[in-house]
Amino acid sequence: MPSRPQNGKDNDRMEFLLTLRRRGISDQAVLRAMDEVPRCDFVEGEFADRAYADQALPIECGQTISQPYVVAYMTEQLALSPHHRVLEVGTGSGYQAAVLSRLAREVVSIERYRTLAEQARARLAALGYDNVEVVVGDGFAGVPEKAPYDRIIVTAAAEQVPQALLEQLADDGGVMILPLGPRDGPQHIIKLTKSQTEISGENLIAVRFVPLLPGQAQEL
Repeated sequence: MPSRPQNGKDNDRMEFLLTLRRRGISDQAVLRAMDEVPRCDFVEGEFADRAYADQALPIECGQTISQPYVVAYMTEQLALSPHHRVLEVGTGSGYQAAVLSRLAREVVSIERYRTLAEQARARLAALGYDNVEVVVGDGFAGVPEKAPYDRIIVTAAAEQVPQALLEQLADDGGVMILPLGPRDGPQHIIKLTKSQTEISGENLIAVRFVPLLPGQAQEL
């Protein structure tokens, strides 16, 4: 079972949940998932005292663990149901995948950095999140052999919507959430909904994410 923070960490976790509520996160299932997943187990040791602060934190390979509000917001926008299959692009620490795993039937998460993928795979297994599969590969390509996905979430900023990911999204109401925009310019979270005849889009909140890079990393 995942470890639970104690003493001062309990207070931090309570404030963490209150902050999410104050900022507009209202889906009870999402709030419960955020409560159940111990963020302190996904944060690098030197940043452990900031695990429950509402801020992004560095992880290996020059990547970040997103701030809790953004994790909760993107998860809420997915409108997950227990039968859904989810593709996550950008495993990172594995934190977002762990949250998704509490709300969906299956999560497939792809990471271009082998080091991060292996660490996340081991961490998720140790914490008992056994409905998450972590694969190493090119996020732009997705994981087509396991498609279609009811939901797709991208946790790095693309300049254009990757066509391969759109093709892997279910065409009966599939939803994709991703940050879109240039590396050094304005970025927004975009919500795409796919039907058999069209793809509709909605522009959501402004954000700042690391860029989504093509290919599998040659090192790390």
